[in-house]
Amino acid sequence: MTSYIFLKIVALLVLPPASLAVGAVLCLLLTLVGWHRLARIALGLAIAQNLVLSFPPVTNALVGILETRAHRIETESPTCCYDAIVALGGAVAPAAPPAIMEPDLTEAADRVWQAARFYHAGVAPRIIVSGGSFNNQQGGPATTEADAMRRFLLDLGVPDGAIVSEGQSLNTIENIRNVRAIVKDGRVLIITSAFHVPRVAELSKRAKLDAAFYATDWWQPEELRVYWENWIPDIGSMAWSGRALRELVALAFDFRGASLEQ
Repeated sequence: MTSYIFLKIVALLVLPPASLAVGAVLCLLLTLVGWHRLARIALGLAIAQNLVLSFPPVTNALVGILETRAHRIETESPTCCYDAIVALGGAVAPAAPPAIMEPDLTEAADRVWQAARFYHAGVAPRIIVSGGSFNNQQGGPATTEADAMRRFLLDLGVPDGAIVSEGQSLNTIENIRNVRAIVKDGRVLIITSAFHVPRVAELSKRAKLDAAFYATDWWQPEELRVYWENWIPDIGSMAWSGRALRELVALAFDFRGASLEQ
């Protein structure tokens, strides 16, 4: 098991909703060994974490830290000119024959749509789609995210010859490293979700990748939601809080990309 997979599993277990199941299991185990007070604390903390992170004002604060930085990074990016547009993986779930025969657009599919729009506007002569697949790398039948995004781009009118597939990367660090290997010293416009932009910008800097950024998938501002949605806990807020926390922790403590330049 690689360190990336280990960290991914740990992140899933310590954040909602899996953390509630972990808390319940810990409560049961501690109760069985007679540590009743500690069992109640474990379960109480798990419940509290799930409630707090599903509270919209908490989500606003966590996501806001990242999106404020993303907005600043985006505004500092030049409007032209680029050797390539880069659409990072996460926008399309690859097909997995024979169970799932077609790729499936995710809520981050704006990344690919915007890449096609920029291409048609003449921003760059090619698009690099970057994203692999665990099943594909393990010998399974699934296509890669890059393959799935290529199909989407073809349907959006981008010529096949203008699309470069990078289907080996399994995480953001590998995305940036492999794109850097393709473009060398060329300038790229990277398109990814707003909450993801700060970390991608930091990794690009470490890799000496000449990159500008365009952010998509912004968290809906508080003023655009009906008032009760700003105060009632919901699963959507919980999911966004989890994403934000993972990004913030990675920004602060993940030094695996410290030596990206090759």
